Formats: sequence, structure tokens, C-alpha cells
Amino acid sequence: MKVLILGDIVGRPGRKFLNDQLADYKEANQIDLIIANGENAAGGAGITAKTANEILSAGVDAITLGDHVWDQMNFSNEIDSLERVCRPANLPASNPGRDRLILSINQFKIGVFTVLGRTFMGPKVDCPFQTASRLVEEMKTDTDAIIVEIHAETTSEKEAMGWHLDGKVSLVFGTHTHVPTADGRILKGGTAYQSDLGMTGSRESVLGRDIDACLHRFIDGMPRKCPVAEGDVGMQGCLIELAKGKFPLSLQRTEIRENI
Repeated sequence: MKVLILGDIVGRPGRKFLNDQLADYKEANQIDLIIANGENAAGGAGITAKTANEILSAGVDAITLGDHVWDQMNFSNEIDSLERVCRPANLPASNPGRDRLILSINQFKIGVFTVLGRTFMGPKVDCPFQTASRLVEEMKTDTDAIIVEIHAETTSEKEAMGWHLDGKVSLVFGTHTHVPTADGRILKGGTAYQSDLGMTGSRESVLGRDIDACLHRFIDGMPRKCPVAEGDVGMQGCLIELAKGKFPLSLQRTEIRENI
């Protein structure tokens, strides 16, 4: 079984790219399941039911979220209706939405969940390490494989999570910083790991946002809107291959762009 995981989808350009390209990529690479982070899908900040359904219609099977989960005003009233979307598991239990997903493909059950990091991150959340351990324990008897996302600012926190779950899950991957890392590998306990998958959006940008607006914000410090960029759009992520047993046979970083 081949599972494709995509980094943060940024705005309309990212959504359009998936709608135009994902089905052909899936068929050409014989991919069985696609998971994507959608927390920046609506205007570059947050997600709505409409944009979530657009992403699912493009061929994504499950959507994870991050620290911008509640940026769109009405999404807290919509998330419970979205059966293939999960919010970060270490948010307070009173938050709406699912804290995990179990996806069934060809009688193979894959568990998916996200935890938010706590270093340099805004939301007040429970310990991501304790939350991850608890969910893995709760899910291991009902799944054939578990995929864990850590949505975090620092590489050190992401790497620590990889080692924390090594030998217990199939894959630990990081999101949030929108720049893919070159450290994808199989850890000594058998778990696949990559610190950040990058993004599905514009590479001619600053993390998916307009270059001039972001640049001048750094230069003069004045507040200004940074609209979603539209040049050189593509998708970044990783592809793992699973067989019987929870550990992947391989991990490969993936990237396709409209200008390649």
C-alpha cells in the first residue's frame, strides 16, 4: 500500500493545483491513500467546510489541521459534520471535532492524528508527547498502522517526537514551517520520519505569501496584509510504502510543480 502525505495547503492556488493535478499523480504512482494538512487552505489561514470538501473532492482522503484550526469564524460549528477531518488531538477536550481518524483501505486500517508543538506556538495545549503516547495506546489494537503529525515550529521538538514514537508507529512527520527538510529516513526502531513536508502552494513566495508584502514587513516593521502568492505552484510531501505489519518499507520525499 502506498500512502501520500502532503504539507500545508496554502489558499486557493494550492487547492486549484490539487484539483488539476492530484488525480493524475495518484493514478501514475498507484497511490492508495492521500492525507493532507489543510489548516491554511482558506485564504491562507484556517479552513472552512466548503474548502475542506473541495480538497476531498480533488482526491485527498483525510485532512489534518494545525494551530490555525479556528481562524475561520464559523468552522467550529462545521467541523463535526466533516467525517474525514481531524483537529489537533492535544487541544482541550471541550473543543469540537475529531481528535483522530481511522481510515479503512482494502481491509487495512490506518490511524491518523496530529499534535501541536508547544515551543514558540500560540495555542495552550496539553503535552504533545503524553497525548501522542495515549492515542497510540488507544489506537494500536484497532489499526494496522498509525501515522502521526506534529505541527510545530522547532525542528528539535519534531525530532524529539520522532524518537519518542520510534518503533511504535509507522510514520512521524512534521508540518507548519512550509519548507521541506532533507532528513527523511527510517529510524532505528522502524518508524519513518521527516521533520517538515513543506507545503502545497506557491514556491515564488515567502512561505506561500506575497514576497513584497512579507519582505517590507521585515524591513520597516509596519503591519500589512500578506496575501497568498500565486507563482510557481506545486505540492510537496512524502510517499511511504506499507506492507503487512506497521513499519514502512520505504519513505520518499515528493515534489511536483506547475513549472517543472
